[in-house]
Order: sequence, then structure tokens, then C-alpha cells
Amino acid sequence: MAELATIARPYAEALFKATQPQDAAAVVEQVNELASIAADASLRQFADHPKAGTEQVFQLVSSVAKRPHGQGTQNLLRMLIENGRLAALPEIAAQFQARVNSRSGVSDATIYSAFPIDAALLPGVVTTLEARFKRKLNASVQLAPELIGGIRVVVGDEVLDTSVQARLQQLKVALTA
Repeated sequence: MAELATIARPYAEALFKATQPQDAAAVVEQVNELASIAADASLRQFADHPKAGTEQVFQLVSSVAKRPHGQGTQNLLRMLIENGRLAALPEIAAQFQARVNSRSGVSDATIYSAFPIDAALLPGVVTTLEARFKRKLNASVQLAPELIGGIRVVVGDEVLDTSVQARLQQLKVALTA
């Protein structure tokens, strides 16, 4: 949603500027955890209720969190709750992660695979993909049985699709043309 992206941008930028490079990984984890908590519809419904106070919502979110958060992350959470922007937290986390990755020269990559990739083989796959995309990748693997075989890799707005499903689609287009 473009509106959430627009709302999230200044918050993500402010958090990025306030975060020291050596603390970035910890802050990314904290913000991602808060984003997953804020993504819960019942929590957002409670937060949007007129009788729910800012401190009540803050305490609820903090109590659900698995570990304590730094002062910057707590300040961000308080500000979002006060301004009624808790729903933007997942988008803020995504934009903050993108800025941290940009600073460190790393890109997030999602590898969709029809079958589980053996843990011993994954570093080799990532190395090959880093050579292909010409940058360091932070890879995560998701199962996608609909691919039938092969993998689909998404890095930002770039896609490398070597799946059987893609090849069958290409064949279908060629035969019907």
C-alpha cells in the first residue's frame, strides 16, 4: 500500500539516522519483532479503541515482546502509538532493513524452492547467486511446491526464475503463439 510506505518513510529514516552502524543488526531484530506483534489485527483493534491509553498499548506490546528493546526502539514504538501509526510498523521495519542493507552493501534475497535445500548446499547456492547478482546476499529460503522443481530467487525488484513452472509457462506461450 503506497500510503503506508509514505507514512513509514520518515520514521524509518529517523530510526536509521539514530542507529549506530554497530547496533544496526540488533535494532533490525527489535523492530522486526515489534512489527510482527503490530501486524496482529486484534492488537491493532485494541490500540485503535478510544478507551485504550497510550501507556496501556505500549505496555501490552512490550509485554508480548520476547526480549527488552533499546531506548530508540521504545521511543519509536511510543511515538507510533501516540500518533495512531502502529499499523505502519511492518512497513517501517521493511524500509529500515532496506536502509541498513544499503549501508552495508547487502541485499535481501528470497529463494523459493520446490523442495527443501540441504543446509550443507545452501552456502554454495548463495555464493553462486551472489556472483549472478553481483552483490552480497542475505538469503532466506521458502518452500513453494507449485514450482514443481528448480528455484525462483527474488532480490529487490530482480527475479531469477529457473523453475519448472516458469519453463512450462514459457513453453505454453511458445506453443500458443
